[in-house]
Amino acid sequence: MSASPAPDFSLPATGGATVTLSALRGRKLVLYFYPKDNTPGCTNETRDFGTLHAEFAASGCEIFGVSRDSMKSHENFKAKLELPFELISDPDEQACEAFGVMKLKNMYGKQVRGIERSTFLIDAEGRIAREWRGVKVPGHAEEVLAAARTL
Repeated sequence: MSASPAPDFSLPATGGATVTLSALRGRKLVLYFYPKDNTPGCTNETRDFGTLHAEFAASGCEIFGVSRDSMKSHENFKAKLELPFELISDPDEQACEAFGVMKLKNMYGKQVRGIERSTFLIDAEGRIAREWRGVKVPGHAEEVLAAARTL
């Protein structure tokens, strides 16, 4: 358990919201960073969190997805998957850098900078209670839910 304070940020989200992390203190949060809207892994991961949303809510936990996609892309992705939670747009990599999720990856033999699929569970005091990096999608949302229930 690192229990280090979660870095603060204030970024636009779907539904016309602005999400400021420090303003959410007192609530448990799941922040999951994913590479791109409408790609297979990201769609499956986002759908899994959506499916378990009621169970996260029952354990007093809010979910936010974060990627570098535009608000327009996020609104379309949210509508397509009928998501019950908001997606945060981070085109300037403010939150991505703060949480250290930007990595060099190999895509088709080229080095590209992208988001390493990562999830952070933040406790009601605003500390990172648990983190997952280099996430594999199958079973991940369930694992995060199990951890959220222990907070």
